[in-house]
Amino acid sequence: DDEQRDYDMIRGIVEAVDELCKEGQGDVLVFLSGERDIRDVSEALRKHHPPNTEILPLLARQSAAEQNRVFKPGQHRRIVLATNVAETSLTVPGIRYVVDPGFARISRYSVRNKVQRLPIEKVSQSSANQRSGRCGRVAAGIAIRLYDEDNFKNRPAFTDPEVLRTNLASVILQMSSLKLGEPAKFPFINPPPQKMINDGFRLLEELGAVNKQQNLTDTGRQLAKLPIDPRIARMVLAGQKLNCLTEILIIASALSIQDPRERPMDKQQAADEAHSKYKDERSDFLAYLKLWNLYHDKKKHLTQNKLRKYCREHFLSFIRLREWHDIHQQLHVQVTQMGLKPNQVTAEYQEIHQALLAGLLSNIAVKADKKEYTGTRNLKLHIFPGSGLHKKGPKWIMAAELVETGRLYARIVAKIEPEWIEPVARDLVRKQYSDPHWEKKPAQVVAFEQVSLYGLPIVAHRRIHFGPIDQAMSYEIFIRDALVQGDWFCKAPFFKHNLDIIESIELLEQKSRRRDVLVDDEVLFEFYKKHIPKHIVNGAGFEKWRKQAEKEQPKLLFLSRDDLMQHQADHITVDSFPDQILVNRVPVMLEYHFEPGKSHDGITQTIPLSLLNQTTPERYEWLVPGLLRDKVIFLIKSLPKSQRRHFIPVPKYADDCLKNMSPESGALLPSLSKQLAKLTGIDISLSDWNTEDLPIYLSMNFRLIDEEGKLLDEGRNLNQIKQDWAKQAAASFRQIPDSEFEQQGLTEWTFGNLPEHITMEQNGLEMTAYPALIDKGDHVNLTLMDTRKQAKALTSIGLRRLFMLSQSDSIKYLHKKLPNIQQMCMHYTNVPTSPFDDADSNNKQTPCEQLKTDLIHVAVDRCFLLGKEDIHTKQDFEKRLKDNRGELINIATELAHQVAKPLAEYHAIAKRLSDKIPLTAINAVKDIREQLNYLLYQGFVHHTPDEVLKRLPAYFQAIGQRLDKLNTDPTRDRQWMSEISPHWQRYLSNANKQSSAEFDHYRWMLEEFRISLFAQGIKTAYPISTKRLDKQWALC
Repeated sequence: DDEQRDYDMIRGIVEAVDELCKEGQGDVLVFLSGERDIRDVSEALRKHHPPNTEILPLLARQSAAEQNRVFKPGQHRRIVLATNVAETSLTVPGIRYVVDPGFARISRYSVRNKVQRLPIEKVSQSSANQRSGRCGRVAAGIAIRLYDEDNFKNRPAFTDPEVLRTNLASVILQMSSLKLGEPAKFPFINPPPQKMINDGFRLLEELGAVNKQQNLTDTGRQLAKLPIDPRIARMVLAGQKLNCLTEILIIASALSIQDPRERPMDKQQAADEAHSKYKDERSDFLAYLKLWNLYHDKKKHLTQNKLRKYCREHFLSFIRLREWHDIHQQLHVQVTQMGLKPNQVTAEYQEIHQALLAGLLSNIAVKADKKEYTGTRNLKLHIFPGSGLHKKGPKWIMAAELVETGRLYARIVAKIEPEWIEPVARDLVRKQYSDPHWEKKPAQVVAFEQVSLYGLPIVAHRRIHFGPIDQAMSYEIFIRDALVQGDWFCKAPFFKHNLDIIESIELLEQKSRRRDVLVDDEVLFEFYKKHIPKHIVNGAGFEKWRKQAEKEQPKLLFLSRDDLMQHQADHITVDSFPDQILVNRVPVMLEYHFEPGKSHDGITQTIPLSLLNQTTPERYEWLVPGLLRDKVIFLIKSLPKSQRRHFIPVPKYADDCLKNMSPESGALLPSLSKQLAKLTGIDISLSDWNTEDLPIYLSMNFRLIDEEGKLLDEGRNLNQIKQDWAKQAAASFRQIPDSEFEQQGLTEWTFGNLPEHITMEQNGLEMTAYPALIDKGDHVNLTLMDTRKQAKALTSIGLRRLFMLSQSDSIKYLHKKLPNIQQMCMHYTNVPTSPFDDADSNNKQTPCEQLKTDLIHVAVDRCFLLGKEDIHTKQDFEKRLKDNRGELINIATELAHQVAKPLAEYHAIAKRLSDKIPLTAINAVKDIREQLNYLLYQGFVHHTPDEVLKRLPAYFQAIGQRLDKLNTDPTRDRQWMSEISPHWQRYLSNANKQSSAEFDHYRWMLEEFRISLFAQGIKTAYPISTKRLDKQWALC
């Protein structure tokens, strides 16, 4: 490998020098491949310490002072380490010995990669002999080759001529200009291969010097007049066009000479610091301009000797600077003769680098990662370490040259913008198009264009009008997307007419859940294709053609309903698939979607937030008549096999059931169970029905929106949506103004009639509202609620307040004269707080005051409201007051006696529970305490139903008997407790979640069940069992 080769070479050179030093006086010339090898060998020789020797490097890019040291004989033996510049270009005096490792760095142009390579190769036999000849100029000398004779004989006789190792663009340009015929037929001494000639032509075509037929263009004729590389000449012409010729001439002449900056091997850091003064972080080309200005400024103010000294101190080659100046003068004269005029105003960065880019299109690159760049033809390259852009490489660069040594380097680079490239590259770029599609707003077919130069993308994703690119494809896309799919803002009458018919037919498909009504898109496409010319590819062109065509045939593009339907869909009627349904007498629109697998598949109802609390899930279980049969069939098929076998064939039983079912029957499942029982005598409980696997389209989807139409929630569980949004819905409803109806501060019935409901309007939507009287303590307010249930409950409390305000004397009497109130208050104080979440936490009354208030409230309810007809008019109210006011004191007295007994019994049982309890009874006592907490608590008088209040003594008697038996038979108590426990826990888990008459009845059934277990001597209020409990729970 390379490391081993270097190691063997260095060791061989050191040993050869040792051997030659024994041969006598004379200097040694060692041929090496380049600066790195010279540095490594120099270091090795210094460490080896050959006696009385001076080690001198010799390179073409050394300063004159460094090179001159080689030509001045010294007092000691000199070892000159030189590149192949010492083969023929220079004669080093005093050389008696030569060491030849047999390698040289040969400049070769790569046709494939379009870069100038500097590979290290074995020298030819002629070069080897030339090197050996350098040792015999003074006296007989010795040459040591570090390779054997067979190796020598196997080498080529001569080094390839330069015409075979360089780009031929310059040669071809001059031959074409001088009309010397085709390069392939020219009698070269060493004819270049055809691929190199072709490559030269390709570069000239890139520069615009020849056309595709390889004939010289006007630009080529101008380039031929400039005695510089064609690339650099192309920059000059572009400089004239972009008004930056002054700057380009300076840069062009700099690129035509060897770099005037010197970097001695032993003073590299000092040289770098000196050169940093005119480095530019954006462009190495601008560094030339800065150096030019610096040099000419010094030239104006310094003598020639002082100028030389300045150049030497600042590591600049005075000779190369002068050569630069001379070439610039020659170019200036030449361009003037050609009629080109240098600019007087200083050019901007962009103009300068766009002109340079004209000659360097092959040498652009984009950063691939932190240090590496990707160039044209997928070359991987790095910025040369000596560049001012090496540390902070920009995204896009161009380079004066790409040179391959150990790796491929971009030398003399500058930052560019990718949008500069395409205008300069012209026809050299390649364009690819992707994703052609119709865009509605511009009414045209659009695609994305990728522009690349020699395989390097310079525009990645540019949006362009695709019509001029591919008319046929654009024509088809226009018809399919704009006309067939209707994706266009078109005001033409035919367009709206056709889309309206298509939309109505698509709605039939959505409703019937079939895709066989509307004709295929291909039918529509062929219709439009038949009438529209093929050059129409966008909206503007279409409209221009249509207006002219419709002058002769006004209905040319109109479609009929029969044109668009595959068959008549007579079964899809408004009755089967209505567009709206009534929610509490308010029409609500339905949307139909036939999109299996999508979340909105099936029917979607959009519910305004203010209407949410008026919706009931039971109505939506019935869907619409057109889908109800499918749902019923699925439900019957989902029954357990033991039950399903009674309903074969299922469709027939479904049809028979539906004849006698309607949404007015209540919930769907109980109604279906009832009809099946009538038909077969088979009872189906609610738990038997499987609704979990119901296809999504057989349950209603709900979209909840606010007043502005914004989506708030969506899902198929209406109960959950109502639970989540109940408060917001009520607040939204209350914002609906109806100042004519609502009244405040009422102490008497002065507000006219109290109807069950009224109709009001919000945002053009008619809504039902429910009047309610709200108790405010010393008065009532008349307001509107969004649900009948809530309005009725609040009105009952409000009416109670009106009756109390009308019976103020009696109410005051009762506050003072309730029987047994002191004893009851004492017992009530020990009653625990309410276990329910809806307890009034803002109540500031003492327990005794609360008990009095609750007794009076319940007494007023019994006297004027409970078990009596609803009151809707002032006459009804006054009559009720007149007929019952004399009963209030008696009813209150009776109620006080009813409450006093369970309070006393609670006190007695609580006292028994405070006694010492045996370990065997701990769980039973815990259960009894929990039972007591849900029987008597602060507020129980108000919350306990009237019929249950009368049963409380029986419940406490049963608890007493359970305690009596507990000491004698704890095992039996545990058995009974295990029977009640699952039912009791089921209640506790839902006590703060559910509120319905069915659930409340279930709760008191538990107390009757306790009597049947723990106090079987007490008669229950009604038959009770675990089966009856389960059946009641199913209704909850």
